[in-house]
Amino acid sequence: MLLASLVGSFVLRHWKAYASSAVMLVGVAVCTVWVPRKVGAMIDGLAAHSLSGQELMVQIMQLLGLGVAIYVLRVSWRIRLYGAAYRLGVELRMRLYARLSAQGPAFYHKQRTGDLMALATNDIDAIEMAAGEAMLAGFDGTLTLVMVLGVMLLGVDYRLALIALLPFPLMGLAFWTISRHIHTAETDSLKRFSALNDHVQESLSGVRTVRALGLETRSANQFSVLAGKAAEASLDAQKWEAAYEPAVGLTLTAASTLTLGLGGYLVWNNQLTIGALTSFTMYLGQLIWPMFAAGWVLSLIERGRAGLARLQPMLDAPLTVRDEGALTRIEDGSLVLRDVRYAYGLLDGEAARPALDGVSVVLRPGMTLGLVGPTGAGKSTLLRLLLRQATPQSGSVSWGGHSLSAYKLDALRAATSWVPQESFLFSASIAENIALARPGASRADIERAADMAAIHDDILRFPQGYDTPVGEKGITLSGGQRQRVAIARSLLAESSLLLLDDALSAVDTGTETRILEHLAALRAARPGLMAIIASHRLSAVADADQIVVLKDGRIVESGDHDTLLALDGWYASQWRYQQLEASLDAS
Repeated sequence: MLLASLVGSFVLRHWKAYASSAVMLVGVAVCTVWVPRKVGAMIDGLAAHSLSGQELMVQIMQLLGLGVAIYVLRVSWRIRLYGAAYRLGVELRMRLYARLSAQGPAFYHKQRTGDLMALATNDIDAIEMAAGEAMLAGFDGTLTLVMVLGVMLLGVDYRLALIALLPFPLMGLAFWTISRHIHTAETDSLKRFSALNDHVQESLSGVRTVRALGLETRSANQFSVLAGKAAEASLDAQKWEAAYEPAVGLTLTAASTLTLGLGGYLVWNNQLTIGALTSFTMYLGQLIWPMFAAGWVLSLIERGRAGLARLQPMLDAPLTVRDEGALTRIEDGSLVLRDVRYAYGLLDGEAARPALDGVSVVLRPGMTLGLVGPTGAGKSTLLRLLLRQATPQSGSVSWGGHSLSAYKLDALRAATSWVPQESFLFSASIAENIALARPGASRADIERAADMAAIHDDILRFPQGYDTPVGEKGITLSGGQRQRVAIARSLLAESSLLLLDDALSAVDTGTETRILEHLAALRAARPGLMAIIASHRLSAVADADQIVVLKDGRIVESGDHDTLLALDGWYASQWRYQQLEASLDAS
């Protein structure tokens, strides 16, 4: 979409605000143009001794009235116009946020967080200014220019007006050249700021790792280089913007010189009065604003174009997972995967090895499925397919007899509780983080879920208990505490499907046993609850109704715990190793 189309459609939707601002700007222009004529008439009256003292006071009071009117109108249109223009920034940020919220993980694999944040700040600000200040300056400058030139041509002396306009085509050529360079410079400036923003965000997110590895100096040097490049790019854009002022100054100087030369000649030959020449000179001074406005408008438009050129691809980016389903309620029934195949994309132009290849699983209501296998076997990928964070390239995934794609994403995810490998907590209290799954939950419900996740006693030991703030990303909690808070959050949701993606990896075996016992009690209390536990620790899935062993994206073993031990395959070998390791740790 072009910047003109975007701003034009916004103006049409908010035409009342822009129309009222335009009316007030017309009033400002009329008052401004009237002032030199009043001053010229006063000078001619004083020179001819035809203006009495009382009449002079009336004329002065009229000038003061015009000044007050100009002030009131200027304040009013600014409030009216900028109030409307800021709404464009709000709309664009909401559109960007909604689009980013709807994107799946595959989209974020290719994007940088700092760059996305820069789009939501600097780039949208540039577009917002094009819809506000540029519209204002363009309309006001054009209106003032037309009215001043009209009065100069028709109301003062057309000969002076024509000679004063001779340098203006050269100024137009200079403006065209400068605006082209500004567009290039502003695009580079926004990109440099985005890179700087990304580095800052990444460094602050990983500040503990930076400190642990002693990389503070290296990180500071990188920041210095990026900040320097961003400053240079911004300065380059500012230099080109500054070139507007000399172009305007030289043009008006040349116009004033030509005007005074011809005006002096006309006054000398009694073809023009001194008051008329004074009025014309004042009108010429009023052309300063339209000229500066033209430069300012071009600069803002180029900034807006550069910002929109970076923002539009994000707004138009296709969704990695389409939400085209119509069903709003999950049907009771089994969760079925049939011959599912999924690969993450291309590597060096060649098809990547499938993360899942020919996987078929049936999970009936009330069942617990264990997913085990070596690192990279495809366990997390399978859970992502169930969450519809990705779509299989072949095969089918259904729930209750309907394909997952037939359900609306909101309905599907509301029926599913997921605890990922890396649990994320928000900058809020422990109770608020747990209650995210059910905002209306009572404190008793929150504590019950925390007790099931074996985190209740830990929370009570904090000075503020459940009201303890956890800091950004749960930084004040240990890894095991973060995992258990996330588990409590998922248990509070009371969903139909529980997905645990190696969610017990950071807790000790004793705590793991307590959590698994609570999960068994929960499954007994809720017969329809289905659970899938993906884990490297086999003790977490030993009591599952069915255990599937994945290797290289394929199912290589399947059955319950006793059956797999009898097969004496990968599962049995890994079980013996982990039991030996546990006994050595206990001794």
